[in-house]
Amino acid sequence: MDDEVRRARALELWNQGAAFHLQGDFQSAITLYNQSIELCPTAEAHTYRGWAYRYLGRIDDAIAECMRAIEIDPSFGNPYNDIGAYLMARGEADAAVEWFEKAKRAARYEPRHFPYMNLARLYADKGLVMKAIAELEGALRLQPGDPACLEMIERLRVALN
Repeated sequence: MDDEVRRARALELWNQGAAFHLQGDFQSAITLYNQSIELCPTAEAHTYRGWAYRYLGRIDDAIAECMRAIEIDPSFGNPYNDIGAYLMARGEADAAVEWFEKAKRAARYEPRHFPYMNLARLYADKGLVMKAIAELEGALRLQPGDPACLEMIERLRVALN
């Protein structure tokens, strides 16, 4: 199988895994991600496998998958954001900040406003309301009218008064 065919088949397996993932069938998703990675390791497949591991409570494995994704494609922003989210889930908010900042700078990332929202949550949890609002304003520049951002920024502004 030539490289182009292998990559196309790996992408097909990854997409099938993502469909199972979105249905909450994480084991089936992981099986397909594994097959995709065997054919052609991609940052996307490793990131999504990490995301599935996170839902199974395997946060260390999830972080390891994101690190592999970054090795494969440092321009892919999703694994940086995901590492930040996993660290927050483990109660390591201070360590998460640098990962959200890296996600914000990544060349290739959709949805680009997520790390801003995650940093806003982190800062709000720490009582740093003005920093949280600044992050949400950054998110809204990238995703104008995002309802979650608008709701969060309104709650924070009310809390200031």
